[in-house]
Parts: sequence; structure tokens; C-alpha cells
Amino acid sequence: MAFFWRFFGALFLAFLFSGYGFSASYHKDFDFIYNAVSAPATSYYDYIIVGGGTAGCPFAATLSQNAHVLLLERGGSPYGNPNITNLASFGAALSDLSPTSPSQRFISEDGVINARARVLGGGSCLNAGFYSRASTQYVRNVGWDGRLVNESYQWVEKEVAFEPRIGQWQSAVRDGLLEAGVVPNNGFTYDHIYGTKVGGTIFDQNGHRHSAADLLEYANPNGLTVLLHATVHKILFRTKGKTRPLAHGVVYRDASGAKHKAYLKRGSKNEIIISAGALGSPQLLMLSGVGPRTQLMSRNISVVLDQPMVGQLMSDNPMNAVFIPSPIPVEVSLIQVAGITHFGSYIEAASGANFGGSPQRDYGMFSPKIGQLSTVPPKQRTPEAIAKAIELMSNLDQAAFRGGFILEKIMGPISTGHLELITRNPNDNPSVTFNYFKEPQDLQRCMEGISTIEKVIDSQPFAKFRNMSVPQLLNLTANFPVNLLPKHYNTSMSLEQFCKDTVMTIWHYHGGCQVGSVVDTNYKVIGVDALRVIDGSTFNASPGTNPQATVMMLGRYMGVKILSERLPSNEASN
Repeated sequence: MAFFWRFFGALFLAFLFSGYGFSASYHKDFDFIYNAVSAPATSYYDYIIVGGGTAGCPFAATLSQNAHVLLLERGGSPYGNPNITNLASFGAALSDLSPTSPSQRFISEDGVINARARVLGGGSCLNAGFYSRASTQYVRNVGWDGRLVNESYQWVEKEVAFEPRIGQWQSAVRDGLLEAGVVPNNGFTYDHIYGTKVGGTIFDQNGHRHSAADLLEYANPNGLTVLLHATVHKILFRTKGKTRPLAHGVVYRDASGAKHKAYLKRGSKNEIIISAGALGSPQLLMLSGVGPRTQLMSRNISVVLDQPMVGQLMSDNPMNAVFIPSPIPVEVSLIQVAGITHFGSYIEAASGANFGGSPQRDYGMFSPKIGQLSTVPPKQRTPEAIAKAIELMSNLDQAAFRGGFILEKIMGPISTGHLELITRNPNDNPSVTFNYFKEPQDLQRCMEGISTIEKVIDSQPFAKFRNMSVPQLLNLTANFPVNLLPKHYNTSMSLEQFCKDTVMTIWHYHGGCQVGSVVDTNYKVIGVDALRVIDGSTFNASPGTNPQATVMMLGRYMGVKILSERLPSNEASN
């Protein structure tokens, strides 16, 4: 015990400019992926997809079967970058703050540090890998076709989903959840059902990440062109002689700054699809003149359509965690076990080197180097506070990092915020406010989640990893630099204040282009023609315990639906 009090009290991806004309291709035998500097000044396609992320890649692969598709990705390739592809390097990409990093940091107006993807494959190249479907009730509420949803999930899973190996820590969390009443034991399953389960992972048995970019394996190479380092600046609309604005092209710039234009071929069914993520999609709509009139005019953007709901109803699932120092070694694990409660909180865990397991690697899922700092309330997480936490962490003995985290994330959430433009540069982050715990029900779910974590820690199956009581754990970190409790925490502090002061992100933000507000049930932008948004910005709530499976499914699902509208037969489902 004295030992713990002593310590706790104390790619860039290189690319080559390849001339003019599509010449040099990228890794993984994808001969349809190029650097945007080699693109012509003007080109024409049946479909133009903005954003090669978690939805954009499966969507493009599907459409390419019977159409000519252009996929524009502002980032680079994930292949050949060990910080992306290897489980052991998780967090390294998130801690990379260079302009060419696959992760672009942003800080919400709430003060919580977050990240958005800037790489082919999107957030599936940066996340902790947990793979879990949406619930059947979620699918029904959205109005999706259940049969096609299942087929689309299976299509994704053949390429990217695996059953994880469960070690002692994750087993103890699973069994502790069951003793705490999060029942039944559902074993290994991709399905989202009440109780405790082992979910899927996009890391294979060798610890290699399989991202949404891998779904391009399904693409027709003759029907798809993918351009990397291609930043779209605006959607082009025709308005003259039109009753509604018609999207017909995009303007994008390559890494050298050169401007390119891509247009839709003539055809009533050709479309532009925005899949730029929950920040990028509403941002691009506004930069293109579709958004709240007053905000657009304040940025000198010509108003194509006054759409006041663009950028509204933004949400991020708040996460709170407790660190448990272990008297015995623990395995390195990311999220594998999930407890799905009836009160609306999800309990998960990570262990081992996930907040700086060695002096050479001070990053991880709960590392201040990636912005996950909760020893001070959100508004106090300044660059200076982060730097101090990293310095203190680097001076700790290696044994201080032995242990793991149990976290809770609330369902939904109900609380919402908004997004606003700061500049007209699409490379700049917009301002976003999530209003964590604004709604009392969200706060209540957090408190019940922390109470459930306490029961897991006190459970018999977890006893071998526990050498302190729960009250001691909740007061353990007066000077510890990682994300445990705020330094002013004491036994008289309520769980309510604990939730507010220790809130972090689990990177599941969504909204901004919600179905019913900005897009219709077919994901067509309301009030304009030939333009859709297909990604997590359309979600009214985050699906399942982790949205990536459903975002990838949605890309496939909508690709099949759109092709079925285009084709006279069932070829689209092949």
C-alpha cells in the first residue's frame, strides 16, 4: 500500500508528388488510390463522395460496382504507418499534433479535448477498436430495412471484425459486472443486448488494425478513383432556372494548394455525397452556402439555402473513468467487455499500458498526451496543465502504471449543443459546444454508472486486482497526473460533481446534419437536389456502445439502396 501512495502522491505519412496524370498508386495493392496532385484540373463522375472515412469507404466500394465514383479524402493513407496499424501503438496517432497527423485535435467550448480523423478510413484508423452493432430497437426507430441492415453488417464483418482474446483483467471486469447485476452473460456477440458481453474488435489476432479503408477491397477498380490529400472547399450549386439549388460539382485543393474541380456527369440520378464526419459535414455545408443565414452572412458566404438546423443538435457521449492500481501485472487491452445496463450507461474497461506504460511511450487511451486529462475540471485543462501532467507521468516508476481503468459512457446522450464556423478555411476546426450533462437524465446515468463501477471493483472476481477500498481509490490521486479525480476531490464531493469535473470524451460525437432536420430519411439534404449526407452527423443518438460498426454498415446499406434505384435488377446487392 505504501508503494502506491508514494507513487500516486508524487507518421507523419510520407508521400511523393507523382507528376501529372494518375501514375503512382498507394500500398495494399489498391491501384485506384492516388495523390491528388496527380489529378486533372477538371474531371467528371457519376458520384462524388467527400470524405474517405468510416462511412465513405464502404459507400464508395459499393457504388463503384455499377457507377464511376470519385472519393476525395483530405488525409493520407493509413497503410505503412505503425501508429495506426498496430494495437501496441494505440494512442500515438492521437498524440501527434503535427499538421500532417492522421488525427486533428480540437477542443470543444466545454473544455474537453477531442480529435477528428484526417486519414483514409477515418475514425476507424484511430479508435480503440471495439466493434458492436446497434440494437434492433435502434434500427426500428430509425426506420431501416432490418434484412438489409443485417446483410450490410455481415458484409463489413467479413473484412474487419474479429473475436478478441480475453485476458485476466477483462475476465475479471466481465465477471464483476455479472456479480454487480449487469446480467445476463451474453458471451461473445456483435449484437447490442442488455447484460454483459464480449464484443468484437477490428484488431486481428496479431494485433493488426483493420479499418474501413480495408473495405475498399470490395471495390471495382475500374469504377473507383480515390484521391488523397484532397481537401474540398465547397460544393458547387446551379440555381439559375432551378426551383431548388442543384449540386453539380465540388472544388478541392491538393497538398500543393492547386485548385481542382470535379463535376457530376449529366444524369438525373448522379449525386454528390458528403461523408466528412460530424464536424466536417455540417462545416462543408455551411462553407458551401447551406446553413443558418445569419452565420453565413457573418462569414461573407453567399447563401444558397437558409437552413438553420445545420450544425445544430450536436452531441458527444461523456465518458468518466476510475483507475485501479493492480498488485499484480495486467495484460495490455483496449475495450473488449461491455456491460449494457437498463438505466442507460455502458461499462467498459482497458488495462496495461494505456496511459503511458513506459518512459518511451507516454500515450494511450487515458493519457494526458492525447488530451485525456481529468485531474482538473474541463475549463482548466490548459496546455500548461497537460504539459505538467505529461512531465509528472514521465517521472513515475514503471510499476506505477500497473493497473487499468473501468469507464462508463452514457447512452444517447440527451444533451445537445451546436457547431459554428470560425473561418472559411475547411482545414480549420469549427467551434463546437456539446453541453455535457446539461440534461439531468444524462447526469443521473453517469452517477449510476460510477456506482456500478464501484460494485465491480468491490466484487469477488475483481479481488485479485484490488488492494484498496473504493473510497481509497476515489481519493487516491491528489497529485497523480493521469485522468483520475480532480485534485480538489474529497469524500464530501457528490458523484454529481465528480461526473462534471472528470468528464472526458470517448470520441463518439455525432449530429449536426440530423435526419428530419437537415436530411430526410433517404439522407437527401432537404431543400436542395443531388446532395446527400451519409455519416454519423445524421445520427440522433450514438448507436450501440461504439458507433463505428453502424457507420460502416450505413455506408454499405445506402450504397446498395442507391444502386438499386439506379439499376433495373438486383445487381447492386451482389
